[in-house]
Amino acid sequence: MKNWLSSFKGSRFIKGLLYAGIGLFTYPGLNIYNRIQVRGMARLHGLPKRNVLFVSNHQTYFADVITFLHIFCAVKWGKKRGLGIPYYLMLPFTRVNFVAAEETMKRSWVSRLFRRAGAITVRRTWNSESGESRRGLDPGDTRKITQALEHNWVITFPQGTTTPFAPGRKGTAFIIRQCRPIVIPVVIDGFRTAFDKKGLKLKKRGTRLSVNFKEPLVINYDDSTENILEQVMVAIEQIKS
Repeated sequence: MKNWLSSFKGSRFIKGLLYAGIGLFTYPGLNIYNRIQVRGMARLHGLPKRNVLFVSNHQTYFADVITFLHIFCAVKWGKKRGLGIPYYLMLPFTRVNFVAAEETMKRSWVSRLFRRAGAITVRRTWNSESGESRRGLDPGDTRKITQALEHNWVITFPQGTTTPFAPGRKGTAFIIRQCRPIVIPVVIDGFRTAFDKKGLKLKKRGTRLSVNFKEPLVINYDDSTENILEQVMVAIEQIKS
């Protein structure tokens, strides 16, 4: 038990160092060369530290997630509007995991770094590049996300691709039915304009980046996965209401 506790604390420490380093490196691109506007940040105060699922549209591989980490750390320090000076990186909020496609997270040392920072790798049920479609869910992927929700906040991108208005994945709805988390829809904009597809290279300065945290969804957890998924996709503005 002591060995497990020491390993757990050690992983939190390493994660904190990674968040601080990544945060300092990326802050200028978010709030100096560009300007970020965060709406609904006050809604994150008072949320439990576990079983909260953030569902968002997706514009770049990494910048979207990095922005969430900045915001969550700022919230931990009591901020309710914007990022301001990034003193929040001195003691970052590390109870965060994020869902990422397995194939994306194998491509570079940056991907491996993000694995250490809390990535939950899953196999895509639909691949926008190959057109490959798989039925059902990988039980191992479901288990990883479920275990993460038992301890942390989890960020997921139901479309599984940075292509706008791509179909949502039923796996997101399945997780919602099974774990019954608080579901916070998020709508982001401007990242595709400001950054390259990976989200690590600045493409255009002076872009207004926006992140809008909406009210938690009122969900019938016993509803069908199709209806739950439609509710999520409407909330993140990826299909018409």
